[in-house]
Amino acid sequence: MNSLDWTVLIGYFGVMVAIGIWSHKRVDNVSDFFTAGGKMPWWLSGISHHMSGYSAVMFTGYAAIAYTYGVTSYVTWSFPIAIGIAIGSRLFAPRLNRVRSRLHVASPLEYLKGRYNLPTQQALAWSGVLLKIVDVGAKWAAIATLLSVFTGVSLNMGILITGAVTAVYCTVGGLWADALTELGQFIIQLLAGVAMLIAVMAELGGFSSLWTVWDEPVMQGHTKPLAGPYMMVFLIAYLFIKTFEYSGGMWNQAQRYMATESAESAERSGRLSALLWLIWPLVLFFPMWVAPVILQGQKNVVPADSYAIMAEQLLPHGLLGLVVVGFFSHTMAMCSSDANAIAAVVTRDIMPAVSRKVREWDTRAGLLAARWSTLLFLGLSMAIATQVNSDFFGDIITVVIKWVAGLMGPIAIPLMLGLLPWFRKSGPTAALLSWGLGLLTFWLVNYPISWQIEGGVPLQYQVSIPLVVSLVLFILVGYIKPEDTPERDGILAQLNPDGDGGAAGAAIPAPAGPAAVPPVREGADG
Repeated sequence: MNSLDWTVLIGYFGVMVAIGIWSHKRVDNVSDFFTAGGKMPWWLSGISHHMSGYSAVMFTGYAAIAYTYGVTSYVTWSFPIAIGIAIGSRLFAPRLNRVRSRLHVASPLEYLKGRYNLPTQQALAWSGVLLKIVDVGAKWAAIATLLSVFTGVSLNMGILITGAVTAVYCTVGGLWADALTELGQFIIQLLAGVAMLIAVMAELGGFSSLWTVWDEPVMQGHTKPLAGPYMMVFLIAYLFIKTFEYSGGMWNQAQRYMATESAESAERSGRLSALLWLIWPLVLFFPMWVAPVILQGQKNVVPADSYAIMAEQLLPHGLLGLVVVGFFSHTMAMCSSDANAIAAVVTRDIMPAVSRKVREWDTRAGLLAARWSTLLFLGLSMAIATQVNSDFFGDIITVVIKWVAGLMGPIAIPLMLGLLPWFRKSGPTAALLSWGLGLLTFWLVNYPISWQIEGGVPLQYQVSIPLVVSLVLFILVGYIKPEDTPERDGILAQLNPDGDGGAAGAAIPAPAGPAAVPPVREGADG
């Protein structure tokens, strides 16, 4: 990188901070900070939903998969995400919007106290927060790795720079700042991705390389849809996991649906995000797929660095800076949105359960706590990022795929299936057993059992078995020990279309926490 590239990068950071400061004017209370006051247009929510699902892991960990195995990186990653979001846009998005508009809550987990009970809410909240600290730590490490490749900046300094800039805009401006910066980031990565695609095609001989490059000897096997550890079991498990995760189990995605004006807008938002996930990753992946052709003959190429190496070799200065900015765009979009979601859970779900004083906070105190919680989460995740390549965590892609995919199912299933009337009999016992034994299964499969098997348990079973255990237990225990009550049925009636919520219930209890709102009754709409 030269001075022109640095100018582009520094200018980008400046614009992100400026958007955060501008968004500060739109944040008057915790509802504005966490759900944009329910005023976000569906198209902005859809773009924000799409962008908050990316990170620089796309250009490091998944670049390594694409370099090694080819198109399986798309077939077993972005394609199932697109399908999962499309399913969730119909099944979960409208109901999550009603969580805000009918129950008047600001956190995706606030409704769980009434739907199950306080221990269930706290179990999901604490475990989800801890998982997200590790997950976002892996994202910081990924972008710092790329920054090191381009600039020589140390890993820890790269983590500090990106985390500090993200902290400024997402702490000051809340969800509005997240969404507006993600719109700008979407435009930037659109330009950067197209620039890289054109540069790669030019290097390979033109537009025709899109179909001729696959005949190259080094591309042998790159057209197989399933390869390596990413086989059919992994694909099916990943589809289930990502349906739950990207439809709201990853709390920042739930916030995008909650922030829209209506249930219909939330559904349109999800459909837009699904369409972007189906199409845009193809543009990003093609240069990664053909990297073996462009980099053949070069010694000691690390697959995770292949995309960065090609960018340095093929792009002129200025455009190179734009591509680096594109890396930052993905990571900062995901990390800032995660920080906002975690702050919502901490201030609205965890802290009110721990301290009586928190339940008596006024609007100003609640908003201040939200901002400090955001900073605390970012700081902890940055600290984890410095350890993400340790022997305990494994490399970046291991953290993201194994830990997040393997643990997301047990955490997300009670949250997401609890929205649906078909599982109204599954109460707190089903939820806690599904959660607890799912986490225990993850530990058993990945560690004690894996240590006893030569080569370890295959990745596809590491991520799929905990999900299956949690899903089966949640449904089975609900039938063995039904715990539906008029109050729980009343909540379901509020979240589902008329006539689809089970038995009518009494008044919905007001959520505990800062700036709690009065109870609403069945049939209220927002």
